[in-house]
Amino acid sequence: MTDKPKYPAPVGNPETAEFWEAAKQGKFLIKHCTTCGERHYFPRSICPVCFSDKTEWQESKGEGVIYSYSLMRKSPTGPYAIGYVTLDEGPSLLTNFVDCDLSALKIGQRVKVVFKPTDGAPLPFFTPVG
Repeated sequence: MTDKPKYPAPVGNPETAEFWEAAKQGKFLIKHCTTCGERHYFPRSICPVCFSDKTEWQESKGEGVIYSYSLMRKSPTGPYAIGYVTLDEGPSLLTNFVDCDLSALKIGQRVKVVFKPTDGAPLPFFTPVG
């Protein structure tokens, strides 16, 4: 498959507007709860741990390790891999892995965020480090 994939533009809302604006500058944001101290992703104004509305944006390094993944070999658009990444800051998130040899992915492998263009804000995905 030689065509580059076309990614759908994200649909934002007032709660996630700052996240998508930062993505346009290549920054990956997560939320930090000032009540319980936990960080979370997907960014939302209410902490999913303690339900406090005392949350603030923090820039993440966008690096972590693969916690789990699944390789889909048969798809109309070609093989792809999805999985969970545990960020260095603590939260785990579901993502797609891109720009790599999918058969070489390993649990515990270091990955970093990469942004792929859309007709709107870029979408964050992850790729192996190195």
